[in-house]
Amino acid sequence: MRFGILTGGGDSPAINAATRAVVLAALELGHDVVGIKDGWMGAIKNRTLKLTAAQVSGILDQSGTILSTSRTNPFKIKDGEKMALDTIRKNKIDFLIAIGGDDTLGVAHRLAQHGLKAIGIPQTIDNDIGETDYSIGFDKALNFVMEAIDRLRTTAHAHSRVIVVEVMGRDAGWLTLLGGMAGGADAILIPETPFCLDKLCSNLREMRKQGKRFAVIAVAEGAKPDDAPEQFSKIGEVDSFGHMILGGIADWLADEIRDRTKFETRSAILGHLQRGGVPTAFDRNLATCFGIAALNAALEGKHDVMMAIRGHSFVSVPLAKALKKNRRVDMNTLSESKFFLKMAMRDYK
Repeated sequence: MRFGILTGGGDSPAINAATRAVVLAALELGHDVVGIKDGWMGAIKNRTLKLTAAQVSGILDQSGTILSTSRTNPFKIKDGEKMALDTIRKNKIDFLIAIGGDDTLGVAHRLAQHGLKAIGIPQTIDNDIGETDYSIGFDKALNFVMEAIDRLRTTAHAHSRVIVVEVMGRDAGWLTLLGGMAGGADAILIPETPFCLDKLCSNLREMRKQGKRFAVIAVAEGAKPDDAPEQFSKIGEVDSFGHMILGGIADWLADEIRDRTKFETRSAILGHLQRGGVPTAFDRNLATCFGIAALNAALEGKHDVMMAIRGHSFVSVPLAKALKKNRRVDMNTLSESKFFLKMAMRDYK
């Protein structure tokens, strides 16, 4: 059998660990593996290479992706879907393993309707893909957010400042919420719950009265105040999947807090730093298990599915089901954390 591997969308730590697992397991069983470069753009342009054990040796601890990536939507390019399928046929690929977020996996699902045998592996630092507890890259990014807040707290304390930290997260606030909790943020603002700016500033003033002269606020890039019509975007552009390119809420929020409270306020945008760095042990092991599980699913004849982890078990779920609804923060399900969330979020809605 011949397997193809493609990595699409935003990169994250441990993609290479999943690629390595697929290649080594497939070769051990006597199968071939073809890598498709540059995500779906590589599928359109027939940019391929044969993957060997030597090519994946030493990549377990490397972030990014040796196959490169892109945010390409074949359905937005003339005959793009046809060219992608032609590449699969020309390279005699029996099963394609697509590693990426909901956009990358969404293309795989749509192409499955045209005969592609695809298996998805969830990969996104936002951890917002449906039907799986974790996605590749989330744990490393989460630890980075926590460490960033830890570091910023020291300078906030030293200068008696408010520091607003912008964290990635378009529609799901997992990184901001859990990173903010672990870092002891004084306020956590996420896309799922629009916040009241007046209440936020009022609470900051009250903290000053009580003797706390600094604060760190963790805000997701997709968060917005309750009176804003839409999320913040500095450049006002959309990507090939129709998503607005977000950014700017931390700068705006810092200016508003400074004007309303007269407290010295700064903003820090973590940006693409969240995507890099050496993957954690959790991410490496998760990615490795996802890769082997995807290969096993293909050998069982499954396709148009995504591998998911639920508890300690790896299962396959229909791609249509995984893509139907994003995994967003449900405050009612986080009962163990409600005490800390109540303090950190301080009823900002």
